Amino acid sequence: MKRFFILGVFFSCLPVFSGYGQLSLESCQKKAIENYPQIKQYGLIEQTREYNLSNANKGYLPQLSFSAQATYQSDVTEIPIQLPNLNIKELNKDQYKIAVELNQVIWDGGAIRSQKNNLQASSDVENKKLDVEMYELNDRVNQLYFGILLIDEQLKQNILLQQELERNYRQIESYMINGIANQSDLDAVKVEQINARQRNTELQTGQDAYLRMLGAMIGENISDSKTLEKPTATLLSSNEIKRPELQLFKAQHTLLESQKKILSASNMPKLGLFIQGAYGNPGLDMLKNEFTPYYIAGVRLSWNFGTLYTKKNEKKIIDTNIRNNQIGQETFLFNTRLQMLQENSEIKKIKELMKEDDQIILLRDNIKKAAEIKVKNGTLSVTELLREINAADQARQSKYLHEIQYLMAIYNLKNTTNN
Repeated sequence: MKRFFILGVFFSCLPVFSGYGQLSLESCQKKAIENYPQIKQYGLIEQTREYNLSNANKGYLPQLSFSAQATYQSDVTEIPIQLPNLNIKELNKDQYKIAVELNQVIWDGGAIRSQKNNLQASSDVENKKLDVEMYELNDRVNQLYFGILLIDEQLKQNILLQQELERNYRQIESYMINGIANQSDLDAVKVEQINARQRNTELQTGQDAYLRMLGAMIGENISDSKTLEKPTATLLSSNEIKRPELQLFKAQHTLLESQKKILSASNMPKLGLFIQGAYGNPGLDMLKNEFTPYYIAGVRLSWNFGTLYTKKNEKKIIDTNIRNNQIGQETFLFNTRLQMLQENSEIKKIKELMKEDDQIILLRDNIKKAAEIKVKNGTLSVTELLREINAADQARQSKYLHEIQYLMAIYNLKNTTNN
């Protein structure tokens, strides 16, 4: 009902297209998405993903590190024997070392692979969030599009009303000559003519503003030469929900599962090759009390058990977030199905109203014609005739309102389900 409220608010200030160009609802929706500034974020998300994956792949490259240290020790190694003619100098308690080390991962427990999967999943989530925001544009386009169709019919009816009032004005003038009507009767018709012209002015003034609004959304300069195609009233063949929000929930679930794999990989041992070149005092020969260069090469196995302290709670946190995501999806589906029930009821209601519109118009026209005859015979006032003219006009307005509301209700349901 909120959508129809918006229609009511702008009932008198929406544009009408006339001419040769054609714009369909689907083309307007597509152009609005293509013209929306935020669409550029798709490219930025992809660039960020590529940069992050490139950085993650660099984890397989050899890692070079540099270190330097100077220490002072409370004690040093001593040889507890003394030999004649042999003087073994005591090691210095201050020791120095400069080293460069090169490490190459052989197996990291799947840490880099799980990190890459997590980065990909995170990028997918950002894309799906953007899909949801883009999809919301469809509803905004629908509001303008169907509002324009409605005001198009209103303008047509306004012109017919003015022609009807002009015809009655001439009749009342002839009645005045015959003494059936007076000046006040003519003035009453004149007031209605002025009201109709004011109504037309309101519609025409609002037309320019809303043409610019729709034009700004689709990135085109829309003029009166454009014509909006009236959508077909085709009911849905399926009630399956295909909203982009569901893809977002799925992507978020994948992201959370990838976080589990990162957690598991962080608790695995790491195996790698290393080579270290150093210059220090002492070197590898502890008995040589001087600065010497040396190197060490080998295989290193490391296993950090400290992560086991928090692994259980971190896994519970991820499981909780997975459950929250599931609840969010269930809530979305619940609310969407409720909205579908409401929109299906709205479609059924309007369809029933439309069955009686033509009969109401026919009866109102008969009443109006009878009122014209009564005025001609002097048995009915002009004021009462004007009331019947307005009632007949309102009956036609209601018919066209119901037709547009029916179309809008169908396309609102399509937008709700993305079918």
